[in-house]
Amino acid sequence: MAERSTAAVDVADNGGDEPLAAQAAKATSDGVDTQNGRAADGPMPDKDGERMKAAPAAAPELHSGHKLARRYRLEECVTRVDGFSSWRAMDEKLRRAVGVHLMPADHARARSVLAAARSSALLGDPRFVQVLDAVEENDLVYVVHEWLPDATELTAVLAAGPLEPHEAYQLVSQISQAMAAAHREGLAHLRLTPSAILRTSSGQYRIRGLAVNAALRGITSETPQRADTEAIGALLYAALTQRWPYESDAYGLTGLPKGVGLIAPDQVRAGVHRGLGELAMRALANDGATASRQEPACTSPEELAKAVAAMPRIRPPEPAFTAPPEYQHTTYQQGSYGRPTPPGSPTTQIRPVPPPPPLQSRTGRALKWGVAALLIAALGLGSWQLADTLLERSSRKGNSGTNNTKTGTEDNPKQSEPGKPLQIQGASVLGGSVKPLLAPKTIDGETDSAWITPEYYNYPDFGRLETENKGSGIIVDLGELKNVTGLDIDMYVAGQTVEVLAAAADAGSPGTVAAFPHRLTELKTTDKKLQATFDTPVRTRFVLIHITELPPSGGGYRGGISEIKVLGP
Repeated sequence: MAERSTAAVDVADNGGDEPLAAQAAKATSDGVDTQNGRAADGPMPDKDGERMKAAPAAAPELHSGHKLARRYRLEECVTRVDGFSSWRAMDEKLRRAVGVHLMPADHARARSVLAAARSSALLGDPRFVQVLDAVEENDLVYVVHEWLPDATELTAVLAAGPLEPHEAYQLVSQISQAMAAAHREGLAHLRLTPSAILRTSSGQYRIRGLAVNAALRGITSETPQRADTEAIGALLYAALTQRWPYESDAYGLTGLPKGVGLIAPDQVRAGVHRGLGELAMRALANDGATASRQEPACTSPEELAKAVAAMPRIRPPEPAFTAPPEYQHTTYQQGSYGRPTPPGSPTTQIRPVPPPPPLQSRTGRALKWGVAALLIAALGLGSWQLADTLLERSSRKGNSGTNNTKTGTEDNPKQSEPGKPLQIQGASVLGGSVKPLLAPKTIDGETDSAWITPEYYNYPDFGRLETENKGSGIIVDLGELKNVTGLDIDMYVAGQTVEVLAAAADAGSPGTVAAFPHRLTELKTTDKKLQATFDTPVRTRFVLIHITELPPSGGGYRGGISEIKVLGP
C-alpha cells in the first residue's frame, strides 16, 4: 500500500529508480544540514521528480544584524541557495543561539515549509532538534530552530574513522527509535544524511530537519517509511565501514566501486561486527530484494528498531588501564646513600626488600580485633531492630479494621459490595497539557479506547515535564455531589504508580492536585485493573486518578487509562 509523507506538500512525486538516500548524497551540502560551518552555495540538481522546479522568487537579501520580530538578530549566513537562506542567529529575548531558515512569502514552497515546521514542532520529541517558531511576516517566511553549539555532525565524526561496534549500535538504536516515533505521528524526514545527525557531548544522537529539510527542497516520496529506513541503513553502513553505500562519493566518504552494486560491510572492511553488518543490509535492501542470510528486509523504522532490540546487547569497550610502574627501592632506602663505590670493586645488585605483611605489628593486631568487635556489635543491634520491627507489624495486623479502603490487590479477597456505576458527566486531563483530546475515551464504555500519554525519555515521571502536579491523570466529573462507594478502573498498561483522590464537597472546578485533599487509595504501583471499595461512602463530585510514574515502553516511558467507573449505592 502506497504511503504519502507529510514532510512536504504540493510537490512532485519521486518517480526515479535511484533511492532517495543516494539522490540526496549527490547534492552538495546545502546549509539545511549545516550547523557549525558554511555550506557551498548554488542550487541542487533536480532528480527524477524528486524536487519541484526552481521557484522564481529569489532568496531575501538580508544582512548580518537584521532583526526578525524584534527578537532574532541574524549573525552569519550559512547558505543562500534555491530561493531560501539559512542563518545562525541570536535570540535576544532568551539570549541563546538559534538557527533560522528564510524564504520569500511568495516562494512556491513557502506554504509547505510552514506546514512541515508546525507539524514538526507539535511532535515535541527531545531526540529531534526542536522547531521553536514558524512565522509569515512582512513578505517573509522564516522557521526558527534550536542551535546546538556543543554537538558534532556525524560527518565530522566519520571523518576521523569508523565507529566502534557499541557506538554504531547506539547510533542505529537511537535513530531508528526516534524515526519510528515520528512516523507514528505521520512525520517523515526524507533527508536523513550524516549531516542531519548530531552527536552531543553526552553521547546522545539528535536528528535535525524533520519534515522541514524535505519541504525546503521539495522532496517527497510515495513510500516515506522505506526511504527513511534505507537512509538509516546507509548511516549504519557508513558508521561501520567509513564508506558511502552508493557509487558516488558524498559527505566526505568514498563511495563503493562502480559496477559491483551493494556489497556487505564485512567485504568492505575487515573486523565489522557481523550482526550490525547484516542489519545494515536488511535496512538498505528493503525494496523486495533478498537481504543477507535470508533475513527479512526492514521496511519501516519500527521494524528496524525491533530488529535492533532483538540483537544481543553490545557492551562498550573496556576502558584502557595503564598499570603503575613497579616500586623501586632507592639507594637511600638501602642504606648506601652518600657512600661512594670504591674503584675496582664489583657492582652488586641489591635485591629489593619486600615490605612486611600488613597489620602484623602489635598495633595492627589490636586494630583487627577492634574492627571485628564493632562488626559483631553492629550485627547484633541490627538483628534486634529487625525483630522489634517484625513484632510491631504483627501487633498492628492483630488490630481490627482501621482502614476505610479495601482494594482488589489486598491479601484478603473478601470485599463488600461495591455498588453500581454512577453516571459521569465528563472527564478532563489534570493540568490540561497531556493529550487532553483523548480524555473522553476513559468514560466511553469501551476498554479498547484509552487516554494514552506520549512516550517520555530518560525519566518515568512524565519526563520531569509535569512537575506542577507531580505527574498527570484524569479528573472525573460526576455532575453533582454523590456518594462514592467504590472504583473500577482499567489501566492502559500495568506498572503505573497511581493514587485516587477526591475533591472537597464544596469544590467548584478543581484543576490541581492540591484541590483533591481526600485520599481514596494509597499511592502504589498497580496492575492493569485497579479496584477499590469503601466501608464509608465518600461524598464528592470530582474524582482524580493521579499517575505519578509511568512504566517502561520501548525506549522510553508511556502509560494511560482505558476506562473509569465510579461506583455508588
